[in-house]
Amino acid sequence: MMNLKEWIFTTDHKRVGVLYLIGSMLAFAVAGIMALLMRAELSTIGPTITANPTQYNVWLYTHGAVMILGFQIPALTGFFANYCIPLMIGAKDVAFPRVNALSVWLFYVGVILAVLTFFIPDPPDVMWTGYPPYSTITTGNTAMYSFTVLILGFASIIGGVNFLTTVAYMRAPGIKLNKLNIFVWCTLAAFVLQLIFVPVLGTAVTLISMDKYLGTNFFDPTKGGDVLTYQNLFWFYSHPAVYVIFLPFIGVVYEIIAAHARNMVFNYKMVVYGGVGGIVLLAGEVWVHHLYVSGMADWLRIGQMVTTLMISIPVGLMMIGLIGTLYKGSIAFNTPMLYALGVVFLFLIGGLTGIPLAVPSLTIGVSDTYYVVGHFHYVMAVAGTFAIFGGVYHWFPKMTGRMYNEFWGKLGFWITFVGVNIVFWIMMDIGVEGMPRRYYDYAHFPQFEGAHQWMTVGAAILAVGFAIAVLNWILGAINGEPAGDNPWGSPSLEWTTVSPPPHGNWPSPPSVAEDWHPYGFKKG
Repeated sequence: MMNLKEWIFTTDHKRVGVLYLIGSMLAFAVAGIMALLMRAELSTIGPTITANPTQYNVWLYTHGAVMILGFQIPALTGFFANYCIPLMIGAKDVAFPRVNALSVWLFYVGVILAVLTFFIPDPPDVMWTGYPPYSTITTGNTAMYSFTVLILGFASIIGGVNFLTTVAYMRAPGIKLNKLNIFVWCTLAAFVLQLIFVPVLGTAVTLISMDKYLGTNFFDPTKGGDVLTYQNLFWFYSHPAVYVIFLPFIGVVYEIIAAHARNMVFNYKMVVYGGVGGIVLLAGEVWVHHLYVSGMADWLRIGQMVTTLMISIPVGLMMIGLIGTLYKGSIAFNTPMLYALGVVFLFLIGGLTGIPLAVPSLTIGVSDTYYVVGHFHYVMAVAGTFAIFGGVYHWFPKMTGRMYNEFWGKLGFWITFVGVNIVFWIMMDIGVEGMPRRYYDYAHFPQFEGAHQWMTVGAAILAVGFAIAVLNWILGAINGEPAGDNPWGSPSLEWTTVSPPPHGNWPSPPSVAEDWHPYGFKKG
């Protein structure tokens, strides 16, 4: 049995990964409660559970910031990267174990700061974007917002350096670049984007606090500043952050689909060099579509429209790879595969509904409506969350040595899937009809009250589905059936050691044969 002190001060990459998982799931619970509070408030016209619009803004801020910065990015580049990458490349640990431990401590500091939002007298109410001038004149604690972003950003930067070094120098003999798991490639690409763009976000939020608390005027147009400077800085990071989430979660889906369809990844090099590489090259050239309604020259809108549409090419190559991997596979429709197929379905809807948002003449009409909120949740929020839950189910036997309950796993998936589509399909529908986003109340739009009530019901269904999944993990880890070392029959290297893996992962350093491949399934 491990005591608490050993867990807190661990440098084992697997335990660090589990700590990231626990922290990110706590953050997910906080962000989910905020979503339920917002949906309850919006279920009827007029005050429902609060008469204070600022309280609604605090819920909105906490939901957005914590869901992205506290749940999705840490779960994908913290938990999955830590637990899986060293095992996938045959390494005994990461290159800098103590730095790795520091990154998870910083992450927990960020989570604690987010929770403190509910205990301080002036909680942040600037949403996750922190736009000036509101963020520089509000009575809310903008400094807490800035400091939380900086802490979590620094944790991701040192994590990126660590894993790039680990994959470059600690691969087992025989594991060449063209034999890396797709998840490894995707996560490395995400870390490259983090290293390039996180400093830009850090600069933006630091300048906001300087404007508010030190009297500078970076974003005050009456004194020579420009609020659009902040928006450009923010989205210059935050749109690449979409791919920081997308790349690892689609990498997780590749691992699930290949293993549970028992098939080679379709067109591996196209996926890696055309898909992953193309996204890295284009990720920093598409941020301006978030500013179409902010005022800019038409030639800039047209240029960014072209690059935004262009990035659908590498993303499309990755989706083609997923469908091709399913083709003629021996598909097992178990819980991980259901979540992976759910990601494909949800991302397809999100991707297709995103194409109009790339075109200025179309997006201007729906930019500040629920259409954008529904699209974003389909393409990133729920697609990414389904990938995270599916990935936990996939590697659950490796982490615990036990199996989850398949019935409850499938039931949780279907309940969640139904809830998701009730909420976000309706959201896009009323968005096209003119329902504005970020409104505490909608007395001027009484025709949407019924839709909001249905979305509130859908959110409750969604919460039940996720709760079933988490409870299934807990009960499975305690008394699930023994899983064996490789229940999926996968040739990927993480399944060649015992479950759960010991400290150091293997008794002696592994090596692979010349014809080995992580997706080299034997047919028969």
